Amino acid sequence: MRVLLISGSTRNGSANTAALTTAAELAPEGVTPVLYGGLAGLPAFNPDYDGDLLPPAAAELRREIAAAAAVLFCTPEYAGTLPGSFKNLLDWTVGGGELYEKPVAWLNVAAPGRGAGAMATLASVLSYVGATVVGSACRDIPVPRTAITPDGRVSDPRFAEAAVGLWHALLAYPGGPS
Repeated sequence: MRVLLISGSTRNGSANTAALTTAAELAPEGVTPVLYGGLAGLPAFNPDYDGDLLPPAAAELRREIAAAAAVLFCTPEYAGTLPGSFKNLLDWTVGGGELYEKPVAWLNVAAPGRGAGAMATLASVLSYVGATVVGSACRDIPVPRTAITPDGRVSDPRFAEAAVGLWHALLAYPGGPS
């Protein structure tokens, strides 16, 4: 089963990307996690191009989502909401329908008490596109900067334990990707 992992950060050394990279390594047998790498290359959303004129990068994003049994997001919060580049990615999904009824979950790796605005906005957009948010799989797992290794992974064993729990919850969801 293929699960698409999408980081909302374009920053090198991102805790969000490190969290997804580490979660991918902890995926149970039978799960093929695929880390999406096209966020920075997506053009600004323009509804005039949402159809026959769909830009190649947006078409590739939609193909990646369509090919996945589920999607796992991890995004930072900027100015109390989603980063603009990540919201742009989500905007490209509205007209395609690939997220409709697809099981999705998210990780919030911000410091305790942070990230709520981004997660609320993400939940709103996912609801709008008809995605099936698996609430039991959504996790707040704070990742301190000191836990990010030079090779872009999370070294905190508490993160690993929580990520394994996320996978179990996502795969156990009735009608989900299991």
